[in-house]
Amino acid sequence: MTGDTEQQQSPIGIFDSGYGGLTVLSEIRSLLPQYDYIYLGDNARAPYGNRSFDAVYRFTRDAVTWFFEQNCRLVILACNTASAKALRTIQQVDLPKIDPSRRVLGVIRPTVESVARFTKNGHVGLFGTTGTVISGSYEIEIAKLYPHLKVSAEACPMWVPLVENNEFDKPGADYFIKQHIDNLLRKDDLIDTIILGCTHYPLLIDKIIEFLPKGREIRVISQGRHVAESLKDYLHRHPEIEKRCSVNGTVNYFTTDLPGKFVDLASLFLNETIEAEKINIDYLC
Repeated sequence: MTGDTEQQQSPIGIFDSGYGGLTVLSEIRSLLPQYDYIYLGDNARAPYGNRSFDAVYRFTRDAVTWFFEQNCRLVILACNTASAKALRTIQQVDLPKIDPSRRVLGVIRPTVESVARFTKNGHVGLFGTTGTVISGSYEIEIAKLYPHLKVSAEACPMWVPLVENNEFDKPGADYFIKQHIDNLLRKDDLIDTIILGCTHYPLLIDKIIEFLPKGREIRVISQGRHVAESLKDYLHRHPEIEKRCSVNGTVNYFTTDLPGKFVDLASLFLNETIEAEKINIDYLC
């Protein structure tokens, strides 16, 4: 009986290197409010976007291990860089050794699955961190599902700092946003759909739309809703996982850096006041 009770007390883990994953958490909570969630931002070691594959893998594995210690049976990597550089190794190498019944999912596949519904001419653009773009993960996944689509990618290394320094809606952001839009469309001026391949970027969406070419329709795909819908479908298709997720409607927030700073910036993403606790996952290295 005790074992059954322990199994039921299993929140869903949501991980990001910083704050961007909060946009995904917000959409997941909106669609699936009944479940319990734990959010962890590895703010002390952020950003991940310019780090090596090995560093991102080690940091992400640390976080996943911590989530498992909190009895999470399911962890969502709400971070494109972690999904691009660490997810496959964790799924294929680590989980079979740790516990094959646990699951770690990413944000790239659900986003890619939605692309074909939006593009009309098959020309797709991607904005992402340097790490996500260099990994080629979006191109690989799109080629698997929709080999007829043409994908052009643009790394935007300044966009995350703009968001995390609360400059995303100020005039200083205009140059960097317009620059990368122009760069992307020079690579393919037929693009009719753009993926925001970083969970910070939804906070820039108004500025992005402002600087897109006038007189033509370009759809902008923000990830959160698609990830939430994919998670709902996943839980429906995997009742053995769903039945272990606890359903008290709670959320607990953790950061590896200053909790006060985390709380202040989290309000930009969540539009609500939260409390956060600092934890250390360095010992897991």
